[in-house]
Amino acid sequence: MTTPAPRRTQAQRREATITALVDAAVAALGEVGYARTTTNEIARRAGVSQGGLFRHFESRLDVILAAADAVRARQFDDFRTGLGAMPELDIGEVVRLLRRATRAPINAAWYELLVAARTDSALRQRLEPLAQRYHEEIIELGRALPFAAAMPQVELDTIVLGIVHMLDGEALTATVYPHPEQEDVRVEQLVRILAGQPLFQRASSRPGQA
Repeated sequence: MTTPAPRRTQAQRREATITALVDAAVAALGEVGYARTTTNEIARRAGVSQGGLFRHFESRLDVILAAADAVRARQFDDFRTGLGAMPELDIGEVVRLLRRATRAPINAAWYELLVAARTDSALRQRLEPLAQRYHEEIIELGRALPFAAAMPQVELDTIVLGIVHMLDGEALTATVYPHPEQEDVRVEQLVRILAGQPLFQRASSRPGQA
């Protein structure tokens, strides 16, 4: 006789519902955009009534911000897992890992919110501290990488954020006009920057030239 599974507690059911709503909001933002990620759309995807959504979140903006924070947390978890899987830390592989993070489907939700916040003051005000935390965590992670000790901290922080912004821009542009032939070259350039090497190498002299 099969033993019935133990009944979940009220706290476990609540946590499961919140997780489903947040996951649904992340997916909706990436797939249908900010304007169409309504409470009805989120609740439908999560298999929860709108009343159930509002038992856990006071407003649409609250569940949207919870989704943004979930993207931040999952991206850092995935990035640290990727770093831990490297047998030996390689700067080029770190940059490629960061590129994969910017191209991850869940990151589309974050981009969608950044674009929407440009003209939505309420969203911008709520998103600002989360973006600040995101950047602080990126800087903290960058400072922990082995090559960080050889670079002044201010320069390191600027370069790390600059690389993130570059790859974010690349990810957004690639949805419309990709340039895959430039991607390996871009990684090589970024590796030179992080290694403190010249960004451009002088072309060899032509035959017959001094």
